[in-house]
Amino acid sequence: MKNKSELTDFYYKSLYPVLKKLDEQRKHVLYRVILVLSFFSLIYGALTYFFLNASDLNLDFLLASGVVYIAIVGFIYKFLIKDYTQEFKDTIIRPLITAIESKLSYASHMHVPQLHFNRSELFSHPDKLNGNDFVKGEIDSIPLQFSDIHAQKRHKDSKGRESYSTIFKGLFIVAEFNKHFHHKTIILPDSAQKTFGDFIGSWLQSNNFSRDSLIKMDNVAFEKEFVVYGSDQIEARYILSHTLMEKLILLKKRSGHPVYFSFVGANIHIAIYYDKDLFEPTLYKSLLKYKTAMEYVDTLHMAIGIVQELQLNQKLWSKK
Repeated sequence: MKNKSELTDFYYKSLYPVLKKLDEQRKHVLYRVILVLSFFSLIYGALTYFFLNASDLNLDFLLASGVVYIAIVGFIYKFLIKDYTQEFKDTIIRPLITAIESKLSYASHMHVPQLHFNRSELFSHPDKLNGNDFVKGEIDSIPLQFSDIHAQKRHKDSKGRESYSTIFKGLFIVAEFNKHFHHKTIILPDSAQKTFGDFIGSWLQSNNFSRDSLIKMDNVAFEKEFVVYGSDQIEARYILSHTLMEKLILLKKRSGHPVYFSFVGANIHIAIYYDKDLFEPTLYKSLLKYKTAMEYVDTLHMAIGIVQELQLNQKLWSKK
């Protein structure tokens, strides 16, 4: 597997000529997006003004028309950038993944199956789940898969109207251990203690009835970042060695986003909340900027390198 420095060299030596062409395409697509959406917004504004003056419209109608407007704008935007997005993924993201590890496969329109998302027990089961940029293969003989995931919960108001709220949006990773665990260990961001302080936060954690027993760890830095729930105290502490806890802290700091972990069956599940599609091409800033390029390189290298980062292939995890 290539290290980050080698991957950066590959990005600029092999992909930069393609990036130049793509960046020109980006400018043309951006012009079309601004032109078409401006025209559509003008038409919508004129029609709204006409109907407001021609009849007595209630608030529900105005809200409904606003929702329709947002939905149409979203559809138009996705339609206009569709070809540009796909070309970026085929000519930039796919070669980057292959450059990191040749044994990995990539499917831009697929995602990690919902079965794995539900099995992780990190979040409530979603009513709607979609995603893209599915990567699957092996790193150091450890099966690995990941993708962008957007999981949502359905709600109904008193009038029967449906709406959806986001449960999780970001990078979802599944790696298979060389060991089968008999119990579940769930590690979540410690938002309660950070929000309410140690005393109230600890009480809220202990009384989270949707989770198994609270497990306190002896690593102060780890306890500040995470809260651990598990169905077996001994196995949880066996899994969360001092070394692994340090690695989970570093992974959280490296991502710069909330990170969730679970050990269920023979798998580790990792969810990193980004609230955006990670491998979509930028439209409003140049692809040629170093910072923009490194966002893709860093994210891919972190996701694919998770096996080596956490040393999941060590003899510690051998099956029994």
